[in-house]
Amino acid sequence: MTIDLRDVDLVGARLRLRDLRAGDLGVYQRIFTDPHLTRYMGTDSMGVQAAAASFEAAMCSRGESPRRKYTLAITASGADTMLGTIGLLVEDFGSNAMIGGLVVLPDGGLRAGGIEAGRLMAAFAFGPLGIHRVWAGHRHDHPVMDTVMAGVGLTPEARLRQLYRTQGQWRDVCTYAALRPEWAATATPAERRILALRPGAAREHLTVGR
Repeated sequence: MTIDLRDVDLVGARLRLRDLRAGDLGVYQRIFTDPHLTRYMGTDSMGVQAAAASFEAAMCSRGESPRRKYTLAITASGADTMLGTIGLLVEDFGSNAMIGGLVVLPDGGLRAGGIEAGRLMAAFAFGPLGIHRVWAGHRHDHPVMDTVMAGVGLTPEARLRQLYRTQGQWRDVCTYAALRPEWAATATPAERRILALRPGAAREHLTVGR
């Protein structure tokens, strides 16, 4: 089975990750202009125009070759309405990718959706992208993200002191990572299907050599 890296669509047991579409702009702006939804992220909330520019940049990244940034919409399985977002950045050094930008709308009905979204993204990185190490981080004082990281299958690694500044304060970040052989051994049937996917005809968009 193949996957088009310019039009990503990943289906799990309860939710789905897909590439952004023009109609997602309103939800994207709602997320990134809301100080409450973005309070634990690595950047402060944006204005409406800045969020629109960020959305446009995310849409444009689909055409880059090689593609290194994936900003995906989170939807319910079998549905198309955007209920959150998650990102993956393929790094230039080694065979590493960072999961970030996870936000699930609290009124979207996807309870514990962050864990499944993170696992689908990890499967995508380890499978079609051929990444060896996936990592993520969260602000040290986030009340539940350590549980999410464990659910995604990431192991604690380090605490990076004062990595970024938001809301007028420097923030420490706790980092976590997983390696492909170890993570793949824990994959669910849906995740194994994603692990088995290979890039389709547009192989120039493959980000990491196998």
